[in-house]
Amino acid sequence: MDSRLAALTAWVAQQPGLESAQPVAVSGDASFRRYFRVTRPDGRPFIVMDAPPEKEDVRPFIAVAEHWREEGVNVPAVHARELEQGFLLLDDFGDTLLLGELNDDNVDSYYGKALNALSGIQQTSEPNDYPLPSYDAALLDREMALFRDWLVEQQLGLTLSDQEHCLLDTTFALLKEAALAQPEVPVHRDYHSRNLLVVNDDLGIIDFQDAVRGPVTYDLVSLVKDCYIRWPEARISGWIENFRQMTLDAGIHRADAETFRQWTELMGMQRHLKAAGIFARLAIRDGKSRYLEDIPRTVGYLAEASARQPALRHFNEWLEARIIPALDKKAS
Repeated sequence: MDSRLAALTAWVAQQPGLESAQPVAVSGDASFRRYFRVTRPDGRPFIVMDAPPEKEDVRPFIAVAEHWREEGVNVPAVHARELEQGFLLLDDFGDTLLLGELNDDNVDSYYGKALNALSGIQQTSEPNDYPLPSYDAALLDREMALFRDWLVEQQLGLTLSDQEHCLLDTTFALLKEAALAQPEVPVHRDYHSRNLLVVNDDLGIIDFQDAVRGPVTYDLVSLVKDCYIRWPEARISGWIENFRQMTLDAGIHRADAETFRQWTELMGMQRHLKAAGIFARLAIRDGKSRYLEDIPRTVGYLAEASARQPALRHFNEWLEARIIPALDKKAS
Protein backbone atom coordinates (compact mmCIF):
# COMPACT_ATOMS: atom_id res chain seq x y z
CA MET A 1 0.00 0.00 0.00
CA ASP A 2 1.45 3.41 -0.95
CA SER A 3 1.80 6.06 1.76
CA ARG A 4 -1.06 8.24 0.50
CA LEU A 5 -3.43 5.31 0.34
CA ALA A 6 -2.44 4.34 3.88
CA ALA A 7 -3.12 7.90 5.06
CA LEU A 8 -6.42 7.98 3.16
CA THR A 9 -7.51 4.66 4.68
CA ALA A 10 -6.71 5.93 8.17
CA TRP A 11 -8.68 9.15 7.53
CA VAL A 12 -11.69 7.26 6.17
CA ALA A 13 -11.71 5.12 9.32
CA GLN A 14 -12.34 8.29 11.33
CA GLN A 15 -15.63 8.94 9.50
CA PRO A 16 -18.87 7.71 11.14
CA GLY A 17 -19.91 4.31 9.80
CA LEU A 18 -16.69 3.82 7.87
CA GLU A 19 -14.43 2.68 10.69
CA SER A 20 -13.59 -0.61 8.99
CA ALA A 21 -14.11 0.41 5.35
CA GLN A 22 -11.45 -0.59 2.85
CA PRO A 23 -11.02 1.85 -0.07
CA VAL A 24 -11.38 0.21 -3.49
CA ALA A 25 -9.91 2.02 -6.48
CA VAL A 26 -12.33 3.28 -9.13
CA SER A 27 -11.61 4.91 -12.47
CA GLY A 28 -9.31 7.89 -12.31
CA ASP A 29 -9.26 10.87 -14.64
CA ALA A 30 -6.76 12.85 -16.67
CA SER A 31 -5.43 14.73 -13.63
CA PHE A 32 -3.31 13.76 -10.63
CA ARG A 33 -6.45 12.94 -8.62
CA ARG A 34 -7.40 9.39 -7.68
CA TYR A 35 -10.78 8.06 -6.58
CA PHE A 36 -11.74 5.24 -4.24
CA ARG A 37 -15.07 3.74 -3.20
CA VAL A 38 -15.84 2.99 0.44
CA THR A 39 -19.04 1.39 1.73
CA ARG A 40 -20.84 1.60 5.06
CA PRO A 41 -22.17 -1.58 6.69
CA ASP A 42 -25.70 -0.59 5.59
CA GLY A 43 -24.51 -0.75 1.97
CA ARG A 44 -24.35 2.98 1.27
CA PRO A 45 -21.29 3.77 -0.87
CA PHE A 46 -19.20 6.95 -0.93
CA ILE A 47 -16.39 8.20 -3.11
CA VAL A 48 -13.11 9.36 -1.61
CA MET A 49 -11.10 11.83 -3.68
CA ASP A 50 -7.34 11.76 -3.23
CA ALA A 51 -5.88 15.05 -4.50
CA PRO A 52 -2.18 15.50 -3.60
CA PRO A 53 -1.97 19.07 -2.22
CA GLU A 54 1.23 19.84 -4.12
CA LYS A 55 -0.56 18.97 -7.36
CA GLU A 56 -4.23 19.80 -6.77
CA ASP A 57 -6.14 22.27 -4.59
CA VAL A 58 -9.47 20.83 -3.40
CA ARG A 59 -10.85 24.17 -2.20
CA PRO A 60 -12.26 25.24 -5.59
CA PHE A 61 -14.00 21.87 -5.88
CA ILE A 62 -15.60 22.30 -2.46
CA ALA A 63 -16.66 25.88 -3.10
CA VAL A 64 -18.25 25.13 -6.47
CA ALA A 65 -19.84 21.88 -5.29
CA GLU A 66 -21.50 23.43 -2.28
CA HIS A 67 -22.75 26.50 -4.15
CA TRP A 68 -24.02 24.73 -7.26
CA ARG A 69 -25.71 22.08 -5.15
CA GLU A 70 -27.52 24.79 -3.18
CA GLU A 71 -28.73 26.21 -6.49
CA GLY A 72 -30.10 22.91 -7.76
CA VAL A 73 -27.23 21.52 -9.83
CA ASN A 74 -26.82 17.75 -9.38
CA VAL A 75 -23.22 17.62 -8.13
CA PRO A 76 -21.91 15.41 -5.30
CA ALA A 77 -22.36 16.55 -1.72
CA VAL A 78 -19.14 16.94 0.27
CA HIS A 79 -19.57 14.92 3.48
CA ALA A 80 -16.09 15.32 4.97
CA ARG A 81 -12.82 17.01 4.09
CA GLU A 82 -9.15 16.97 5.07
CA LEU A 83 -7.62 19.97 3.32
CA GLU A 84 -4.02 19.50 4.41
CA GLN A 85 -3.88 16.01 2.92
CA GLY A 86 -6.28 16.64 0.03
CA PHE A 87 -8.95 14.06 0.94
CA LEU A 88 -12.69 14.50 0.34
CA LEU A 89 -15.61 12.18 1.12
CA LEU A 90 -18.30 12.59 -1.55
CA ASP A 91 -21.61 11.24 -2.74
CA ASP A 92 -21.19 8.20 -4.98
CA PHE A 93 -22.89 8.70 -8.35
CA GLY A 94 -21.92 5.21 -9.50
CA ASP A 95 -19.86 4.09 -12.48
CA THR A 96 -22.31 4.54 -15.36
CA LEU A 97 -20.64 7.17 -17.54
CA LEU A 98 -22.97 8.79 -20.04
CA LEU A 99 -20.50 7.96 -22.81
CA GLY A 100 -21.07 4.22 -22.44
CA GLU A 101 -24.85 4.55 -22.49
CA LEU A 102 -25.31 6.71 -25.59
CA ASN A 103 -26.81 5.38 -28.81
CA ASP A 104 -28.83 6.76 -31.71
CA ASP A 105 -32.11 6.00 -29.98
CA ASN A 106 -31.45 7.66 -26.62
CA VAL A 107 -28.96 10.45 -27.32
CA ASP A 108 -31.60 13.14 -27.86
CA SER A 109 -33.17 12.33 -24.51
CA TYR A 110 -29.87 12.24 -22.64
CA TYR A 111 -28.55 15.37 -24.33
CA GLY A 112 -31.82 17.11 -23.56
CA LYS A 113 -31.17 16.41 -19.86
CA ALA A 114 -27.54 17.52 -20.20
CA LEU A 115 -28.51 20.78 -21.92
CA ASN A 116 -31.18 21.50 -19.31
CA ALA A 117 -28.60 20.95 -16.56
CA LEU A 118 -26.12 23.19 -18.38
CA SER A 119 -28.70 25.96 -18.63
CA GLY A 120 -29.12 25.61 -14.87
CA ILE A 121 -25.37 25.96 -14.31
CA GLN A 122 -25.30 29.10 -16.45
CA GLN A 123 -28.01 30.64 -14.29
CA THR A 124 -26.24 30.04 -10.97
CA SER A 125 -25.14 33.09 -9.02
CA GLU A 126 -21.56 33.89 -8.04
CA PRO A 127 -20.41 31.98 -4.92
CA ASN A 128 -19.90 34.47 -2.09
CA ASP A 129 -16.71 32.87 -0.81
CA TYR A 130 -15.21 31.88 -4.16
CA PRO A 131 -15.58 34.28 -7.10
CA LEU A 132 -15.11 32.16 -10.22
CA PRO A 133 -11.86 33.02 -12.03
CA SER A 134 -12.22 34.73 -15.38
CA TYR A 135 -11.70 32.83 -18.62
CA ASP A 136 -9.43 35.67 -19.70
CA ALA A 137 -7.14 36.30 -22.64
CA ALA A 138 -4.10 34.83 -20.89
CA LEU A 139 -5.88 31.56 -20.12
CA LEU A 140 -7.25 31.26 -23.64
CA ASP A 141 -3.74 31.82 -25.01
CA ARG A 142 -2.16 29.25 -22.70
CA GLU A 143 -4.70 26.65 -23.71
CA MET A 144 -4.27 27.14 -27.46
CA ALA A 145 -0.50 27.06 -27.08
CA LEU A 146 -0.84 23.43 -25.98
CA PHE A 147 -1.70 22.52 -29.58
CA ARG A 148 1.52 23.92 -30.97
CA ASP A 149 3.77 22.85 -28.10
CA TRP A 150 2.55 19.35 -27.35
CA LEU A 151 0.79 18.04 -30.45
CA VAL A 152 2.53 19.71 -33.37
CA GLU A 153 6.10 19.97 -32.10
CA GLN A 154 6.41 17.16 -29.55
CA GLN A 155 3.96 14.45 -30.57
CA LEU A 156 4.24 14.93 -34.34
CA GLY A 157 7.85 16.14 -34.26
CA LEU A 158 7.25 18.95 -36.74
CA THR A 159 9.52 21.98 -37.00
CA LEU A 160 7.43 25.00 -37.92
CA SER A 161 8.62 27.78 -40.19
CA ASP A 162 8.28 31.45 -39.22
CA GLN A 163 5.34 31.64 -41.61
CA GLU A 164 3.60 28.72 -39.91
CA HIS A 165 4.15 30.25 -36.46
CA CYS A 166 2.65 33.48 -37.78
CA LEU A 167 -0.35 31.58 -39.17
CA LEU A 168 -0.99 29.96 -35.79
CA ASP A 169 -0.55 33.27 -33.95
CA THR A 170 -3.10 34.92 -36.24
CA THR A 171 -5.56 32.04 -35.88
CA PHE A 172 -5.25 32.00 -32.09
CA ALA A 173 -5.77 35.77 -31.92
CA LEU A 174 -8.97 35.54 -33.96
CA LEU A 175 -10.36 32.74 -31.82
CA LYS A 176 -9.43 34.56 -28.61
CA GLU A 177 -11.15 37.74 -29.73
CA ALA A 178 -14.28 35.79 -30.69
CA ALA A 179 -14.38 34.03 -27.31
CA LEU A 180 -13.96 37.23 -25.31
CA ALA A 181 -16.81 38.88 -27.23
CA GLN A 182 -19.40 36.36 -26.00
CA PRO A 183 -21.65 36.90 -22.97
CA GLU A 184 -20.08 35.46 -19.82
CA VAL A 185 -21.65 32.74 -17.66
CA PRO A 186 -20.41 30.12 -15.17
CA VAL A 187 -18.45 27.55 -17.20
CA HIS A 188 -17.87 23.96 -16.04
CA ARG A 189 -14.94 23.77 -18.48
CA ASP A 190 -15.02 20.02 -19.10
CA TYR A 191 -18.69 19.33 -19.75
CA HIS A 192 -18.84 16.12 -21.79
CA SER A 193 -19.93 12.50 -21.75
CA ARG A 194 -17.12 11.30 -19.47
CA ASN A 195 -17.97 13.83 -16.78
CA LEU A 196 -21.71 13.10 -16.75
CA LEU A 197 -22.94 10.02 -14.91
CA VAL A 198 -26.32 8.35 -15.35
CA VAL A 199 -27.92 8.31 -11.89
CA ASN A 200 -31.38 6.75 -11.94
CA ASP A 201 -33.37 9.05 -14.25
CA ASP A 202 -30.98 11.97 -13.89
CA LEU A 203 -27.44 13.01 -14.77
CA GLY A 204 -24.81 13.58 -12.10
CA ILE A 205 -22.14 16.17 -12.87
CA ILE A 206 -18.50 15.74 -11.80
CA ASP A 207 -15.03 17.21 -12.44
CA PHE A 208 -16.08 20.87 -12.16
CA GLN A 209 -13.20 22.11 -9.99
CA ASP A 210 -11.76 24.20 -12.86
CA ALA A 211 -14.97 26.21 -13.28
CA VAL A 212 -14.59 29.80 -14.47
CA ARG A 213 -16.70 32.66 -15.80
CA GLY A 214 -16.45 32.60 -19.55
CA PRO A 215 -18.11 32.28 -22.96
CA VAL A 216 -21.72 31.11 -23.11
CA THR A 217 -21.03 28.45 -25.77
CA TYR A 218 -17.94 26.82 -24.23
CA ASP A 219 -19.66 24.01 -22.32
CA LEU A 220 -22.24 23.60 -25.07
CA VAL A 221 -19.63 22.81 -27.71
CA SER A 222 -17.76 20.55 -25.27
CA LEU A 223 -20.90 18.42 -25.12
CA VAL A 224 -22.23 18.47 -28.68
CA LYS A 225 -18.78 18.21 -30.28
CA ASP A 226 -17.47 15.78 -27.68
CA CYS A 227 -13.84 14.72 -28.11
CA TYR A 228 -14.81 11.13 -27.23
CA ILE A 229 -17.80 10.58 -29.53
CA ARG A 230 -19.19 12.08 -32.75
CA TRP A 231 -22.74 12.76 -33.85
CA PRO A 232 -24.19 13.71 -37.25
CA GLU A 233 -24.16 17.39 -38.16
CA ALA A 234 -27.95 17.59 -38.29
CA ARG A 235 -28.18 16.47 -34.66
CA ILE A 236 -25.45 18.87 -33.54
CA SER A 237 -27.21 21.77 -35.26
CA GLY A 238 -30.49 20.86 -33.59
CA TRP A 239 -28.95 20.70 -30.13
CA ILE A 240 -27.21 24.05 -30.63
CA GLU A 241 -30.43 25.74 -31.70
CA ASN A 242 -32.40 24.15 -28.85
CA PHE A 243 -29.86 25.43 -26.36
CA ARG A 244 -29.80 28.88 -27.97
CA GLN A 245 -33.56 29.13 -27.56
CA MET A 246 -33.44 27.79 -24.00
CA THR A 247 -30.80 30.29 -22.89
CA LEU A 248 -32.40 33.13 -24.87
CA ASP A 249 -35.64 32.53 -22.98
CA ALA A 250 -33.65 32.57 -19.73
CA GLY A 251 -32.22 35.99 -20.59
CA ILE A 252 -28.61 34.77 -20.78
CA HIS A 253 -28.01 36.30 -24.22
CA ARG A 254 -29.85 37.92 -27.13
CA ALA A 255 -28.16 36.20 -30.07
CA ASP A 256 -29.97 35.14 -33.22
CA ALA A 257 -29.44 31.65 -34.62
CA GLU A 258 -26.67 32.64 -37.06
CA THR A 259 -24.69 34.58 -34.46
CA PHE A 260 -25.02 31.85 -31.85
CA ARG A 261 -23.89 29.17 -34.29
CA GLN A 262 -20.87 31.29 -35.23
CA TRP A 263 -20.01 31.71 -31.57
CA THR A 264 -20.24 27.94 -31.11
CA GLU A 265 -18.10 27.12 -34.14
CA LEU A 266 -15.25 29.45 -33.16
CA MET A 267 -15.44 28.48 -29.50
CA GLY A 268 -15.26 24.85 -30.53
CA MET A 269 -12.03 25.50 -32.39
CA GLN A 270 -10.43 27.01 -29.30
CA ARG A 271 -11.66 24.05 -27.24
CA HIS A 272 -10.38 21.47 -29.71
CA LEU A 273 -6.97 23.11 -30.09
CA LYS A 274 -6.63 22.88 -26.32
CA ALA A 275 -7.93 19.30 -26.12
CA ALA A 276 -5.68 17.98 -28.90
CA GLY A 277 -2.67 19.45 -27.11
CA ILE A 278 -3.75 18.03 -23.76
CA PHE A 279 -4.22 14.56 -25.23
CA ALA A 280 -0.67 14.68 -26.59
CA ARG A 281 0.65 15.92 -23.24
CA LEU A 282 -1.15 13.16 -21.35
CA ALA A 283 0.54 10.59 -23.59
CA ILE A 284 4.03 12.12 -23.57
CA ARG A 285 4.33 13.51 -20.04
CA ASP A 286 2.02 11.23 -18.08
CA GLY A 287 2.25 7.97 -20.02
CA LYS A 288 -1.52 7.90 -20.69
CA SER A 289 -1.25 6.81 -24.32
CA ARG A 290 -4.94 5.86 -24.59
CA TYR A 291 -5.73 9.53 -25.21
CA LEU A 292 -3.85 9.44 -28.52
CA GLU A 293 -6.81 7.70 -30.14
CA ASP A 294 -8.98 10.75 -29.44
CA ILE A 295 -6.70 13.20 -31.28
CA PRO A 296 -7.85 12.44 -34.88
CA ARG A 297 -11.50 12.99 -33.90
CA THR A 298 -10.61 16.23 -32.17
CA VAL A 299 -8.51 17.52 -35.07
CA GLY A 300 -11.32 16.47 -37.40
CA TYR A 301 -13.62 18.91 -35.63
CA LEU A 302 -10.98 21.61 -36.18
CA ALA A 303 -10.80 20.86 -39.89
CA GLU A 304 -14.57 20.92 -40.33
CA ALA A 305 -15.08 24.13 -38.39
CA SER A 306 -12.23 26.01 -40.05
CA ALA A 307 -13.46 24.95 -43.50
CA ARG A 308 -16.66 26.90 -42.79
CA GLN A 309 -14.78 30.08 -41.88
CA PRO A 310 -13.45 32.20 -44.77
CA ALA A 311 -11.15 34.06 -42.37
CA LEU A 312 -9.53 30.74 -41.43
CA ARG A 313 -9.05 29.36 -44.93
CA HIS A 314 -5.25 29.36 -44.68
CA PHE A 315 -5.34 27.61 -41.31
CA ASN A 316 -7.68 24.99 -42.75
CA GLU A 317 -5.39 24.42 -45.74
CA TRP A 318 -2.38 24.08 -43.43
CA LEU A 319 -4.23 21.64 -41.19
CA GLU A 320 -5.25 19.48 -44.15
CA ALA A 321 -1.82 19.58 -45.81
CA ARG A 322 0.51 19.40 -42.82
CA ILE A 323 -1.13 18.17 -39.63
CA ILE A 324 -3.65 15.54 -40.70
CA PRO A 325 -1.13 13.68 -42.92
CA ALA A 326 1.37 13.76 -40.03
CA LEU A 327 -1.28 12.29 -37.72
CA ASP A 328 -2.06 9.57 -40.26
CA LYS A 329 1.64 8.75 -40.63
CA LYS A 330 2.11 8.60 -36.86
CA ALA A 331 -0.83 6.23 -36.52
CA SER A 332 0.32 3.86 -39.26
